[in-house]
Amino acid sequence: MNQVNDWLALYTTLKLAFFTTIILLFIGTPLAWFLSKTRSKFKVLLEAMVALPLVLPPTVLGFYLLLAFSPNSGVGRFLNDVFGINLAFSFSGILIGSIIYSLPFVVQPLQKAFEQLGDQLLEAGAMLGAGKRDQFFNLVFPMTRASFITAASLGFAHTVGEFGVVLMIGGNIPGETRVLSIALFDQVEALNYTAAHWLAGSLLLGSIVLLSLVYLLNFKQNRMHSKINTSEYKAQ
Repeated sequence: MNQVNDWLALYTTLKLAFFTTIILLFIGTPLAWFLSKTRSKFKVLLEAMVALPLVLPPTVLGFYLLLAFSPNSGVGRFLNDVFGINLAFSFSGILIGSIIYSLPFVVQPLQKAFEQLGDQLLEAGAMLGAGKRDQFFNLVFPMTRASFITAASLGFAHTVGEFGVVLMIGGNIPGETRVLSIALFDQVEALNYTAAHWLAGSLLLGSIVLLSLVYLLNFKQNRMHSKINTSEYKAQ
């Protein structure tokens, strides 16, 4: 029975990480673009809000989200009465929590890449008649593809390792909110260290492999840019 629950936890974890990453790419890309281009005096405050999950204890975030999702709160009561949705202790609830908690791991790499890209490339594209959409998909995205892969990988890996937020919002419901980190905690609490070693080892190995691929990609990308800059310098 424990093995079945662990496999369910693996499935729930991968499903959570997949949907979190996809949604974050759709949300984080325009947000990162805005932060990289805006000159608003509120930019610092918005950047602080995005980066807040990096320093905020996950249980604090999970606690306030749990209160917001509760049927006793205004938001929770509205969703329950109008749409029949109860976010507390549900997969949808932990998905929202994961999106908020992993937001900086997707936004910050993209924002940095957009800032390093500069405006000259976009200005050249505009002079050639390219619209905003063409500029992004034909100029910006190819030049920052490695950063998109990095952002997606970090967002996915961070979601896989979540514990406090998921536990506070979703509890420990097999097949619904029980993820690998919670399954590991259960095995340790039950003194089943053999199963705990398997779970912990799998998470550790998966994290090392994923991060190694990200750093390898960044290394190749930096080397390619270095060769391009060297060629341009020699051409001058």
